[in-house]
Amino acid sequence: MPARPRILISTDIGGTDFDDNQSMMHYLLYSNEFDCEGLVSSPSYGDGNDREIIRMIGLYEQDLPVLQKHAQGWPSADYLRSITKQGRRGAAPLCGFSTATEGSDWIVTCARRDDPRPLYVLVWGGLDDLAQALHDAPDIAPRLRIHWIGGPNKKWSLPSYCYLVENFPNLWFIENNESYRGFIANYKNPDKHHAGFYSHYVQGAGHLGADFYHYGGGRPKLGDTPTLLYMMDGDPAVPERESWGGSFEKITRSSRVVFTRATTERDTVQRDGIVEWHFKGPKLKPGSYKPVKARWASGADNEVGFLTVDKQKWPVYYLGKGQYMCRYATYKCGVAHYTIEADIKGFPNQSGAFFVENVFPGKPHSTDYPLGSTWWGDRLDPALYSSREKCQGAVTVEKWRDQVMEDWGMRCGWLR
Repeated sequence: MPARPRILISTDIGGTDFDDNQSMMHYLLYSNEFDCEGLVSSPSYGDGNDREIIRMIGLYEQDLPVLQKHAQGWPSADYLRSITKQGRRGAAPLCGFSTATEGSDWIVTCARRDDPRPLYVLVWGGLDDLAQALHDAPDIAPRLRIHWIGGPNKKWSLPSYCYLVENFPNLWFIENNESYRGFIANYKNPDKHHAGFYSHYVQGAGHLGADFYHYGGGRPKLGDTPTLLYMMDGDPAVPERESWGGSFEKITRSSRVVFTRATTERDTVQRDGIVEWHFKGPKLKPGSYKPVKARWASGADNEVGFLTVDKQKWPVYYLGKGQYMCRYATYKCGVAHYTIEADIKGFPNQSGAFFVENVFPGKPHSTDYPLGSTWWGDRLDPALYSSREKCQGAVTVEKWRDQVMEDWGMRCGWLR
């Protein structure tokens, strides 16, 4: 690395997925390599909160005397607690922002510091606090460099993502939708770098090692860790380079397909892209309907019904004057079926399907979001799709995995 990087981590740790806890342990065992300025709890859904970060810092504190025997530069536990902040709990409304949080304000504070180095924001979950920070302080945009683990996280914070691409298309932004999956272990492989990693390296490795077993029985998922690996290996200012955390190429648009009718299997959209349905229905007067709350919605007054895809419910928005809209960020490839429903008299309930093509941003559409010259995505080369799950660009991470796990295993060994 040309200079010790400034980082801020935004995480939905403690929610419904255990890999944030695993990645937090990974960060703590490499925390002497970074100038970390913030640990923000940003759960777009689930029960994640800053207390889970504080709990893991407590484990680190107990292991710190041992770590200090092997390397210098470790941050104190008190310092890490001082930079831990609570962000938004739950997704933002349709506009993509709401009110400031402790977490979003902290992003602004860190970004405005008098430091010639950029602030790298590593986003392990939703974009809600980042979008709020940029809405409240647009002047910080040139100071930020974002590396976001997208994929399913795009679904959870879709309003905030749309706000960013509409209003800040010139952000320095790595949209890592699929490459990160090259780091997830092959659980059918029992060797020390995959399913056997816990028993070979982590078991007996201090308090952090003992805690690791509680996440998926010690199976190393680590879906967010590639953001850290990217910062550790080479110059992070050059996304096109080879690195432990992947290699990326510039993209000039974000896929968005808009329909004004029910769709069928013949309608193709892109994986990790956005699909929207716009349609007419009854005109509503304020107070004449009861807003609903989908699990991945904000509970705002204009959320009046449900779009259901793959058993997950997303909000239908009333835009006024009899106009309705719902949207979805795709993830799984192949045919997907959906329904659109609302408990409103005369509402045009509908059902349909669409086909998800395994490429992003894929073929251009007139409704795509245009992006600036500093937005990167997963590499398009078919040879770089992972062999197991056919994830775009994943080989750029997968090729380094054994080397990375060996290095991390060495650090776990320091705690034995």
